[in-house]
Amino acid sequence: MAAVCRVFGSENSPYSVKVRSYVRYKGIAHEWIVRDQSQMEEFSKYAKLPLIPLVVTPEDQAMQDSTPIMERLEAANPEPPFQPDDEELAFISALLEEYGDEWGNKHMFHYRWTYEADQWACANRIVREMAPGMSDADYEGMAAAIRDRMIPRLSFVGSNEATRDQIESSFLRECALLEAHLEPRPFIFGTRPAMADFGLYAQIYEAMLDPTPGALVRERCPRVVAWVERMLDPPDEGGYEDWPALEATLMPLLESEVGGLFLPWTTANAGALAEGQPEFSVELEGSSFSQQTQKYHAKSLGVLKARYAGL
Repeated sequence: MAAVCRVFGSENSPYSVKVRSYVRYKGIAHEWIVRDQSQMEEFSKYAKLPLIPLVVTPEDQAMQDSTPIMERLEAANPEPPFQPDDEELAFISALLEEYGDEWGNKHMFHYRWTYEADQWACANRIVREMAPGMSDADYEGMAAAIRDRMIPRLSFVGSNEATRDQIESSFLRECALLEAHLEPRPFIFGTRPAMADFGLYAQIYEAMLDPTPGALVRERCPRVVAWVERMLDPPDEGGYEDWPALEATLMPLLESEVGGLFLPWTTANAGALAEGQPEFSVELEGSSFSQQTQKYHAKSLGVLKARYAGL
């Protein structure tokens, strides 16, 4: 039996690097295992779904889904803190993590599979990670197959010509607001990371791996770049600030991105799912945003509402 947690993941998966950052911060003994062709038998032994990350504990228990993984590990590893003691700040942190997981993922996925340079850059990274040692011709063929398979999946995040400007302006605004908020502090809630940092950083980190959004972030937001790099192996440098210290620069992010986009969208998705609608549209900032109804988003919104009701 392994004496450490095994984290099966990929450098190209935001939810994988999110969990990896968490176990590094916590100092949890672990092995980072790239899920390539050589690991598929071991991965399939534990995975209920073909999704990463997968964490296998020293007790041989398997966990999937990044947020529940962190919450289960947190119960056994409460230090250093992962959330502010203040319950309202902890809820805001969880809300921002959910925004990152569900709406921030639209930013990353849109850029990655909309623009040709990004499509090929990521497809080639995935192939090199999954199947090291192949011939160049085989690499090229597999990269083309991955690209052809992923581009149609843009519909899953609502990315199309009609929503392109909405998604891209949201990404740039999120980065600009984070740039202002991070000016006096290394992490979102102070001098140690919180749940929000893990959810938000992971999507931006992945975007920075791709040429188009990566160039935009590096050109415009040096503090965001430094924060993302810090989050790859985040230190605990102190504590959390209180709301009066955070409000001036954190409230604009909550108002415009979370309240203006994410919450109306996820609420409309949950309503459409309850009514059995395969697709839905919602007006965001005066424009219609349409996409396929997503079951998982409704589930995670329910968890968020329960957390809010407990305040």
